[in-house]
Amino acid sequence: MTAPGAVGRSAALPVPYRVATRAAEAPGVATIVLEPVRSALPPFVPGQFAMVYAFGVGDIPLSVSAIDGDRLTHTVRSVGAVSAALHGLEAGATVGVRGPFGTDWGLPAAAGRDLLVVAGGIGLAPLRPLVRAALAAPGEYGRLNVLIGSRTPQDQLYAPETRGWAPRARVLVTVDRPDGRWRGDVGVVTALLDRAAFDPGAAAAFVCGPEPMIRATAAELVHRGADPGRIMVSLERTMHCATGHCGHCQLGPLLLCRDGPVVSWTTAEPLLLVREL
Repeated sequence: MTAPGAVGRSAALPVPYRVATRAAEAPGVATIVLEPVRSALPPFVPGQFAMVYAFGVGDIPLSVSAIDGDRLTHTVRSVGAVSAALHGLEAGATVGVRGPFGTDWGLPAAAGRDLLVVAGGIGLAPLRPLVRAALAAPGEYGRLNVLIGSRTPQDQLYAPETRGWAPRARVLVTVDRPDGRWRGDVGVVTALLDRAAFDPGAAAAFVCGPEPMIRATAAELVHRGADPGRIMVSLERTMHCATGHCGHCQLGPLLLCRDGPVVSWTTAEPLLLVREL
């Protein structure tokens, strides 16, 4: 895992980026590809996030959902004023970006191990760069499993791309509410673990999604013999400054913008057991 924290330049000053492309992913969800107007921010690593500013509205943390040279890709769901503004941007619009912030998935430390990627809903966005990195390094890791849980078939992110992962990874998808055309699995994402190809005692797991899904997945993996220290989870709390100063993202002793968002289940479990922490 890379050292947490912001870049060397002033982390409070946004850098201008222009929307190169925008694509609808699912109802209320869009992916925007940003390119620097002038100088680019330092490179991001899978799992890290940026603070993306909609001028005149505000900024929010967004994980990178793809990393391509100086370009940054973010997948945003419209749920509030800032996310709605970013979701509605068209090509040519300008935003401000700060970062990179936070810890990453630590994929290189999993060399030689089976990989288990478990995503719920928009939690697939920060995991996509990790899957791409693993696929780009054949022979570096063991068996790659990608388990995806979605509310409905229409809500699944990157469906054409995830189908393309299948020849080199075991990709399993389940939905909560199927439609008349759905012929796949129905139910919680943990039910897919029975069909994943991995050795629990020698695997590395990467989990992102709603907090109840994270808890259930991590608990089931530990029950099956996985090492809690090799279960990496991405936690979400309200982030304002992203530099560890305002305290809005505090979770016990952690400031998630600085000490997270990616932490091991060894670290996360005792904190998430405390009510309303």
